[in-house]
Amino acid sequence: MNSLTSTSFNSALKPSSEDNFAITFAPLSLSEVYSLADHPANGAIVLMSGTVRNQTDGIPVISLEYQAYEPMALRVFYQIADDIRKKWTDTNRIVIHHRTGHLKIGEISVLVAVGCPHRSEAFDACRYAIDTLKHNAPIWKKEHNRDGSSNWVSIGACEVEE
Repeated sequence: MNSLTSTSFNSALKPSSEDNFAITFAPLSLSEVYSLADHPANGAIVLMSGTVRNQTDGIPVISLEYQAYEPMALRVFYQIADDIRKKWTDTNRIVIHHRTGHLKIGEISVLVAVGCPHRSEAFDACRYAIDTLKHNAPIWKKEHNRDGSSNWVSIGACEVEE
């Protein structure tokens, strides 16, 4: 898995060395991401798994294809972690892994996990992470529809604000 840690990242941002961020063609692992978010001071780990569904707005989808501008996307992940640590200061671990390439229905496209002493901050920080990633990271998906058509969309454009 192509993983970027703070020891190899040359930027003004200085995320925790215990955080973990990756963009990869390899399938994502729930158990690996959970383990990376684990910490003895955690009272909660909230893990969000985004999966490929079989339709978008009622249009049957057979698969998705993800592409990312990896250097910039990883910088967005680091900024998300920095923002989380400023707002939820007791956060112990932040893990963000995103797939690229061709994914079938049911495959995991993104995993976000946040470990904190309390569940409320873990839920809030995890939701912030996925929402911000979807709107800010240069990651695009191409929807392959059952009728043979396909179209590229920014993943942030796929979500409706509540």
